Amino acid sequence: MADDHAHGTQPAQGATNLIPGVKHVLAVSSGKGGVGKSTVAANLACALALAGAKVGLLDADLYGPNIPMMMGSTKGPEQQDGKILPVESHGVKLISMAFLVPEEAPLVWRGPMVHQYLQAFFRDVLWGELDYLLIDLPPGTGDVQLSLSQMVPLAGAITVTTPQEVALYDVRKGMAMFQKVNVPLLGIIENMSFFVCGHCGERTEIFSHGGGERAADKVGVPFLGRIPIDPAIRDGGDTGHPIVVADPASPQAAAFREIAQKIMAELGGAAKSGSSIDSLLKKIKQPFTSH
Repeated sequence: MADDHAHGTQPAQGATNLIPGVKHVLAVSSGKGGVGKSTVAANLACALALAGAKVGLLDADLYGPNIPMMMGSTKGPEQQDGKILPVESHGVKLISMAFLVPEEAPLVWRGPMVHQYLQAFFRDVLWGELDYLLIDLPPGTGDVQLSLSQMVPLAGAITVTTPQEVALYDVRKGMAMFQKVNVPLLGIIENMSFFVCGHCGERTEIFSHGGGERAADKVGVPFLGRIPIDPAIRDGGDTGHPIVVADPASPQAAAFREIAQKIMAELGGAAKSGSSIDSLLKKIKQPFTSH
């Protein structure tokens, strides 16, 4: 199965292209909440941008949009000729429902309303020319996932999980849903995979070990890599400075960059020259301090 979808060039069944300037649309999904999907999406978007790609990040988690906070974006989008200009942060173009509704206002929407607003995020936003548009999906399988597969040709879906069996059970259901709508499965990322003690260096698998890799083997898709559980990653999300930007030389940032490289390779792309760790550090003239 992994070989069949290696390049992710087949559009989803019945999809129309509302964003012709975007080369690859990638869905970042999870079978359940609480696995750090949005954190992974934000850091992957930044890693792709630092590798020289033109990147957008669409926050499609309409009920719990938090990408603007994770990317440090407090100012909403502007309009141009009746269209919406996405906000730009850390070299990534962003759009989110969080820009359009008050922070404390809950969204209680049925399927048709979800479909309408998601469509507007494609049709009415000036994304321009992008190499990658990452879509941070809500957890589970629902209206957003089904609508997305009908609106744009997806290059593939990336699934984020944690190692424990309860999370992996939901991952398999989510991936089966993408298969039913003919969306290529690019692979599984195991987040919160292990913890390394900052004092003694001992590695502890808090949430079990190897579950993401076993799930990838069972479904027949690539295992893209492991992300540690680490206070610096959490701090980056809370302060709006993703770890790959805040501390690009760290092992945590390296884990995200390695996964980004695998995704680019699987889609037939490559990092532009000068995107080594040395040039990444030069790009960030005033790196943020990780706590």
